[in-house]
This record gives sequence, structure tokens and C-alpha cells, in this order.
Amino acid sequence: MKIYTKKGDAGQTSLFDGTKVTKGDARVDAYGDVDELNAAIGAARAFLEDQEVDSTLAGIQADLFSIGAQLADPKYDPSKRKPKTLITEEKIVAFEKLIDGWETQLKPLRNFILPAGSKGGSMLHLARCVCRRAERKIVALAQHVAVPPLVIKYMNRLSDLLFVMARVENKKHGEQEVDW
Repeated sequence: MKIYTKKGDAGQTSLFDGTKVTKGDARVDAYGDVDELNAAIGAARAFLEDQEVDSTLAGIQADLFSIGAQLADPKYDPSKRKPKTLITEEKIVAFEKLIDGWETQLKPLRNFILPAGSKGGSMLHLARCVCRRAERKIVALAQHVAVPPLVIKYMNRLSDLLFVMARVENKKHGEQEVDW
């Protein structure tokens, strides 16, 4: 299979159900940002040494493919999909448990902090920002088409998790947080 098909040369693409839309379509914009988030998380992983964090991020990357697939399918029906493509409440609860556990290692925040620090911490902060943008695009899309509510909830909690991961990574590397 060739990487280039030339089918998008006129600025259009096809959704999973075959519907042709412009590459500027809100649905394409939303799953494009999810794809960018996936790449940002992959880049962050290149700088991390903690196996638990790396494993968690690898699972999140798989989930982001599932979210992208859901957004790219106007006829998405969770009852007709493989379990690995589903975003579940259990995944969100798992994020909350990780956040709660890691926050016990951190000083409580009293101010905003600058998104900086170690290479891994900085990349996780960048991934968090991309996550927030993707979340905004998904919320905007949901105003016009059906989007599974758990997708929005997952993205919201994921940005919180990435923020805490960045703080933990910076602490492990002796980086001081800089208040704003």
C-alpha cells in the first residue's frame, strides 16, 4: 500500500462511513488535534524514564486512536465496536486514582506555575496544552453532532493527569516550580 493516495489533493477527505468532507471540517479538525496530542505524548515518552508513567502513556495513546476513530465515524455505535475501541468510565476513574496518588507526593498548589522544567516535564506540559485544545475542538464539535459524552470527560481528566505527571516528572529531576 502506498502512503500517498492523491485523493486529498483537492482538500477533501473521507470519514469512516465514506462521507466526503473538506479537510477543514470540524470533525476532521477535532480528530486531527487528537492525533497531534498522540504525537506529543509519544514525544514526551522519549524523555521519560519512569516505567509506570511510560506504560500509562502508552495506554493513553491507544485510547487516543479510539477517540480519533469515534470522531471520524458519523455513525459510531459503541455496541458494534470492539472493546479496545471503547472509552469507559473505568478509564476515567483510573486517571483519578493516579492523580490522587501522585498529588500526595507534590506540594499543594497555591498559584499558577510556569509550564517548564525538565525535558520530560516540559513535554508533558506541552501535551497537556494540546490536550486542552483537542478538548475544546471536541466540545465545539459536540454542539453540532453527537459525540459520546465519555470522550469529553476523558479528555478533560486526561489534561489534569498530564499536568500532574509533568509536576511529578519535574520533581523527580529536582526542578523547582516557578509560580506565576
